[in-house]
This record gives sequence, C-alpha cells and structure tokens, in this order.
Amino acid sequence: MQKSLSLLNLVGSSQAIENVRQLIHQVAGKDVTVLITGESGTGKEVVAKNLHRLSTRGSHPFVPVNCGAIPAELLESELFGHEKGAFTGAIASRQGRFEIAEGGTLFLDEIGDMPLMMQVKLLRVLQERTFERVGGQKIQQSDVRIIAATHRDLESAITESLFREDLYYRLNVFPIEMPALRDRISDLPILIEDFLTKLHAEHRAILRFTDRCMDTLADHHWPGNVRELANLIERLLVTHPGKCIDVHELPARYQTRLKSRPVDNAVSLSVLNHETHLSEENDFWIKEQLPLHGIDLKEYLSQLECRFIQQALDDADGIVAHAADRLRIRRTTLVEKMRKYELQRRDVG
Repeated sequence: MQKSLSLLNLVGSSQAIENVRQLIHQVAGKDVTVLITGESGTGKEVVAKNLHRLSTRGSHPFVPVNCGAIPAELLESELFGHEKGAFTGAIASRQGRFEIAEGGTLFLDEIGDMPLMMQVKLLRVLQERTFERVGGQKIQQSDVRIIAATHRDLESAITESLFREDLYYRLNVFPIEMPALRDRISDLPILIEDFLTKLHAEHRAILRFTDRCMDTLADHHWPGNVRELANLIERLLVTHPGKCIDVHELPARYQTRLKSRPVDNAVSLSVLNHETHLSEENDFWIKEQLPLHGIDLKEYLSQLECRFIQQALDDADGIVAHAADRLRIRRTTLVEKMRKYELQRRDVG
C-alpha cells in the first residue's frame, strides 16, 4: 500500500486530500469511467495520471486531450483520426487519440467545453466501443478507459442545454471532486516545501518564509489553486533566490492585510505557535510549544531572527541605525546580518 501511495504525487495531509487518495485507490483497479471535477489548477490531471498508473492499463499509453483547446472543426479528427483526402489538407491518413490510447487510458480534459455535436459522437463510442475515422467507412473497435475532467458545473450545463444528460451519466460513473486550495489551506506549507524541493535542481536556491508572510498567503483566495502557488514559488526563486521572504517581497496582489483569527492547531502555518507579550517597556518574552513532530531548531531561529530584523527595518523606515537601536545590537552587527539574509538597507548620511 505504501508503494502505491508514493505513486500518487498528491501532496498534503488535510482530510480533503486524504479523501481523494482513498477514492483513487478504490477505483484505480476498476475499469470504469471516472469524472474528475474541481476548479482550474487543483490537479485534476495528476489524479487522472495516477488512476492510470495504478490500473491494470498502466503499461499502456496515457493520452490526454484538452477538449477546450482544440477548435470544434478539428476535434473529431483529433479524437478519431482521418483518412487521406477526408478534407482539405488531409494529405495522409492519421491515427486519432482513441487509436493511440488503445489498451490504455484516454483523458478528456475540460469535457464541459466539448461541442454538442461531438458529445453525440463520443456517447456512441462509449456505448458501442466502436468508431470510424473521418472520411472512412471501416468500423474500428476501441478498448480504452475514459477518464474525463471539467471545472464546469455539468448539471447546470445540462439545464442550459449545453451538455447532454445521457453523456453526463455515462461519464459520471465514479465521481472524484478535487478540493480548492483555500479549502485545504493547512496543506500550504507542505505544498511550498514540495515545490521548493522540485525546483531546487533548476534554480539552485532555497527560500524561507516568515510567519507573517505565511499568514498572508493563507488569507489569499487562490483562484488559480495549486498551479497558482507553484507559479508564485518559481517566481520568488527567480526574484529573491535564497532569501527570507516577508510580506513585502510578495507580488502586490498577495500583500493583503492580515486577518485576526483564533489560533487553530490544525491549520496554523507558524513553525511554532507563540504569543508575544509586552508587559513593560523592556519586558519581552515568547511562550513556545514544541510541535509533536519536532523542529529544526537552527532553521527556526534563523527564520525568527530574519523576521525580527525585517520588522525592525520596516518600523525604522529602512534606516539601519534606527533598526539597530530597536534590536539593541551594533549597527555593524545588523549590517552583517542583513547581508546574510540579503535584506535591503537604507542609511542616512
């Protein structure tokens, strides 16, 4: 079972993603049609690929088709192939995706964007397991597993006469819904760590994030979901390689005002939960609680130091001498630490 789980490549420990893993294992070995729903960027193709890998068809082709990216007049030829001379420009016979996927899995992404005329032809293939190339008369048998995906509400599309009800029930034999990132925000630190690990070989740099930055990212709505997060991490690796990222290093759209909310251990994004108290002018202390899974103390202390230096610089409007006074260290010591963390400086003459 552990070997199978490693193949899934679905990062996260939230209950929402655990439910998806369970559904994948339930249906992967069953040769039934699966409909994957969810917003754009949630990882629907990742689910489809792993359903294929864990199935008895795993040694045969996995063939994806984006039904929304192919013009309607070309989609039939793309799916079923065509014979030489079938239409202008058809100078040779060509296999379609159904033939290429023979014995394997055909992944019909964005099925909700498929034109109605093509929906009729797809329904026939699903019912009869046969098709004909465009311009051909030979009936060909089809042995493929269909996995479809969409970000659209197909039931609403049926009501609006944009999607065939009979095709919907043919596709929706086993539904899997991918959760939006904002609905599994506790997975945010794990996802960031995973992206950094995957991108390290290419960028040869790492990033660290202050608690304030992580809280700000948790407040973001994430309309692009996991794909948006991956793009953000790669952008930060290019613009701030090796740095400790605070709110001000984020693109403007992510610099939202932090919302006050109660601490929830299940979704806390801090390395440690802590409470800061100022009982007197010189009385400062932190109450810490060691996580059950332990902590990299050196890394945590570096992040804490980086965060406080950045906050002191922010409060001092970037003036190093004033920030050093706030931190009660020498100006030269602060300059050295700023160089270590690659933080910006601004002195007055």
